[in-house]
Amino acid sequence: MTTASLPAIAVETFANPAANRMEPYGTRRTEILGADALALAQRELSQWQGYALTPMYSLPALAAALNVACVHYKDEGGRFGLGSFKALGGAYAVARLLCRELSARLGRKLTTQDLLTPELRALCAAFTVTCATDGNHGRSVAWGAQLFGCQCVIYIHATVSEGRKNAIALYGAQVVRTAGNYDDAVRQADLDAKQHDRFVISDTSYPGYMDVPRDVMQGYQLMVEEAATQLEQRPTHIFVQAGVGGLAAAVCGYFWERDGGDRPIYVVVEPDKADCLTQSAKAGQLTAVTGDIDTLMAGLACGEVSHLAWEILEKGTDAFCVIADEAAVGAMRLLARPLGNDPVIVAGESAVAGVAAAIGVSQSAAARQQLGLRTDSRILFFGSEAATDPVLYAQLLGESAEAVAQRVAEQGRVPA
Repeated sequence: MTTASLPAIAVETFANPAANRMEPYGTRRTEILGADALALAQRELSQWQGYALTPMYSLPALAAALNVACVHYKDEGGRFGLGSFKALGGAYAVARLLCRELSARLGRKLTTQDLLTPELRALCAAFTVTCATDGNHGRSVAWGAQLFGCQCVIYIHATVSEGRKNAIALYGAQVVRTAGNYDDAVRQADLDAKQHDRFVISDTSYPGYMDVPRDVMQGYQLMVEEAATQLEQRPTHIFVQAGVGGLAAAVCGYFWERDGGDRPIYVVVEPDKADCLTQSAKAGQLTAVTGDIDTLMAGLACGEVSHLAWEILEKGTDAFCVIADEAAVGAMRLLARPLGNDPVIVAGESAVAGVAAAIGVSQSAAARQQLGLRTDSRILFFGSEAATDPVLYAQLLGESAEAVAQRVAEQGRVPA
């Protein structure tokens, strides 16, 4: 197998000048994403109905094509039946907020399981949670609101598809479409929350708003903990897609806290129309991307970096990669119609940025050298979503997600 079997992908790679692999993880970062908070998230989330370990797939043919030792793909498409890793974040943050508020009012410490009792569900009905979303986070928040019995209002921006809107509404949320882009929707949700006494459940942190986004990221780390236990060896390289940076920080922080300077080479991947993390790294300070940030990778269409995420990613990221929309489509098709005997995987547009970037890097001798990608390298990807917009998926691949899933069933593949 050679790289000629792969789609040709152009990728811009930027080595992070602020990266410091010798810096300790430190108290400040531990307060954001630490082992104790992960233990709490694991204890709570593992008790929720429908919790199950998501699969880790080995892709040996893709590894051969990339000229590396092995490739693993953590598939979050089945997480709690919501289609993405976001199920671990938004819903968990809803539960944590309700526990904090009701614990203060009742004078006793509550767990998320307590919220499911008739007495507390009745009290939850007085709360309204809200957020802005490109789709997956809002679906998780709406699901969490439905699970614990509170009200929910979700804001989507102008270009979010009707499919994603309807998927949120299925969980009983009121869905409000706003003008402008994702960041405009964030501001509108925040403004309306102040006027209507709602609780914002955002994955984006900013000065004065840190607790909820921290909960969101701590929920995400359960996925990373699972991945670490599923692998026989630590990866040498991790390519992770980023929107505001919450997922990327959760993955980076997990390995930095545990492995220090011996952690994997960490690469953050963004769409070329929404590369706020890359631009921040280039500028040496938080930098927003404004204007048209509409990308096919809807879950990554964010123009402003989460402040909490940047606390970890500013020095924990070794390099940033920027890709175009067509690169994501090529990676989606590759996973649906894989090389050799690799498993068939249904992956959405925002799930595959890491895969696309790794393919592009593998096709450039300079980029391989820059990232230290060698024949003995072990790459890990986090497949953050399945086909969360089935109509768009069918348009891009020329076949439905159901048809691809049927091939998955026929293959009967057992995860690694």
